[in-house]
Amino acid sequence: MRFGFLLKRGKPEARQIAGELGRILVGRGCGLAALPDDAEALPSATVVTPERMGASVDALIVLGGDGTFLYGASLVAEFGVPIFGVNLGSLGFITAFARGDAAAALEEACAGRLPIQERLRLAVSMRGPDRGEGQTRCAVNDAVLTQRTERSIARLLDLEAHLDGSAIANYKADGLIIATPTGSTAYTLAAGGPILTPDVQAMVLTPICPHTLTHRPLVVRPDARLRIRNVSDDPVTLTIDGQWGHEIGPGDWIDVRRADRPLRLYQPPTPFFAILRQKLRWGERQG
Repeated sequence: MRFGFLLKRGKPEARQIAGELGRILVGRGCGLAALPDDAEALPSATVVTPERMGASVDALIVLGGDGTFLYGASLVAEFGVPIFGVNLGSLGFITAFARGDAAAALEEACAGRLPIQERLRLAVSMRGPDRGEGQTRCAVNDAVLTQRTERSIARLLDLEAHLDGSAIANYKADGLIIATPTGSTAYTLAAGGPILTPDVQAMVLTPICPHTLTHRPLVVRPDARLRIRNVSDDPVTLTIDGQWGHEIGPGDWIDVRRADRPLRLYQPPTPFFAILRQKLRWGERQG
């Protein structure tokens, strides 16, 4: 097998662990690949560009937090490459393996005994009268429409939502989140959205601070076609997984659907609700 490595920037621990895991893999006859910034920690690795990582490896090892994991997913998910996440961050919902468990779990992965999960992703396409087909980006967690950050005056956005051509609502709100089940424990949870277990096939639409009390989070089937039009007077910002942003002008819209390829990741060793209890104190009495 060929294993790629992605290391969290400014984290010396990540370089140390990469060296340890790299030696284990080389000892098993595996090939290694790394980005230019990470190559020093892996002397035997082939150096590849971010654009070439997905086509160069059979699995990607991510050493960092969920943000590093999401960046790794943007590099390899379209190629069907599974991700092995080692948590060096604070929460680590999707970087599932603890440092102390990583070596043994990686041995299982090499032997083909570590199960792989598939998670729904979103394909988000930017459209408009003058934009044509526009650009399409994929999200593991969410696509978020919010006010432009450089504005000095806070104003409600006006977003028109349709599902399969039928009107849902006009959201007057601070923004709108379209999330996957994986992303249901991220931004949409903070905005009052529901938690979905990772195996659920659905999308969640959550308004951020809506000005209408009846606007509540909405769960829709995964093969639905969502269209969100910006009917505000000003541009809004579209953010994908907190990693990439783009401006959506007045009258422009985004189309959201299930991506053709799911995210593949090595199955977390801890059950989902145990992760919630560990990370969010799920079910505990307060006070």
